[in-house]
Amino acid sequence: MAGKTVLVTGAASGMGRATAHLFADEGANVAVTDLAAERVQTVVDEITGAGGVARGWVLDVTDQAAVDRVVAELVAEFGALDILVNNAGMVSGGPVDGPSYLVDFQRTIDVDLTAHVRTIRAALPHLKASGAGRIVNIASTEGSGATKYNSAYVAAKHGVIGLTRALSMELGEFGITVNCVQPGPIRTGMTADIPEEAKTKFARRRVPLRRYGEPEEVAQMTLSLCLPAMSFVTGANVPVDGGLLIQNT
Repeated sequence: MAGKTVLVTGAASGMGRATAHLFADEGANVAVTDLAAERVQTVVDEITGAGGVARGWVLDVTDQAAVDRVVAELVAEFGALDILVNNAGMVSGGPVDGPSYLVDFQRTIDVDLTAHVRTIRAALPHLKASGAGRIVNIASTEGSGATKYNSAYVAAKHGVIGLTRALSMELGEFGITVNCVQPGPIRTGMTADIPEEAKTKFARRRVPLRRYGEPEEVAQMTLSLCLPAMSFVTGANVPVDGGLLIQNT
């Protein structure tokens, strides 16, 4: 990763923060982006304090103009953009006939799926110029299954997998790989409100490794898909789920 430049969305916490740290540890220039300025700066300070290279931007991934501006600024800062990690996301739940369902659905699709398209379109000229561009989209095991009252998130994550497959076909001729990571139950902000007892019960029942994963374990897979040694891997959906998706009982 030495000398490569990576843009990580949703990088102020959880899997995004772990990803930003890991790429920096491996020598990449890291563009840390998220909604909260203070948390973005905290991650930048952590990375630079450890000897890495990072700069932060406040970014709302639902705003195309903001996405375009941040991409232009980070390329001006670092001279290139080689890797895009689409990690920003949200979750909202509720029954399909709930009073706020359509608003929640549209917001979830906008953040969890359409935003991937925005960042890819903005980054694409630079990824082509790189000659070995990498795109990693963070989906979920919900992209291969479903949970009751979670249809907006499930639809978005199914869409991320479809987008990954389609763009791997479209962008291969430019030497750009497009892959997808499917985290399972991970200890992040999205799962922080789940009681520890419930986490333990779920993991024992549904996860062969019988535990929740850590953000760093997802980050390791994201990094791996961007290594030169992975240059012939594209269109892949790689679970990081402790075996959840393969368990039949």
